[in-house]
Amino acid sequence: MQLLNISEVYQIAINIEKNGIKFYSLWAKKIKDKKLKDIFSALAYAEVEHKKIFEKMLKEIEDYEPKEAYNEEYFQYLRAYSDGLVFDIKKIQKKANEIKTISKAVEFAIDREKDSILYYQEVKNLLPEKYHKEIEKIINEERRHFLDLTHIRNSL
Repeated sequence: MQLLNISEVYQIAINIEKNGIKFYSLWAKKIKDKKLKDIFSALAYAEVEHKKIFEKMLKEIEDYEPKEAYNEEYFQYLRAYSDGLVFDIKKIQKKANEIKTISKAVEFAIDREKDSILYYQEVKNLLPEKYHKEIEKIINEERRHFLDLTHIRNSL
């Protein structure tokens, strides 16, 4: 099993955000209710901004090695997690296309937000310390998305 390198950490984060953009944009177009349409549009926009942050970070990295030594098993865990749960774009697109109701779309989005939060929390310590505040900001925004979506789910 190949281990992650630091550029892959950023590329995976960019893919998370791309998937979020696609999903939220698709549902913003499908939804008739203006309030829900606006919420999904805002979520898509937030993911665009997150993607820009990670692209900027990716451009700035050099040969960075985390200051802490992480064992091979930890990197295998991150690879397995990233390859399956969050980042398999074909599975996500297939699942997204199967969703027919707003309640299922909201539930799917809640799960993706949880997956994103977990990933960002896991990789934060692998990233240069100068990016920790940015990552924390993104984690907090993803938490807000999770809460917003949970409120929507509860109101449906």
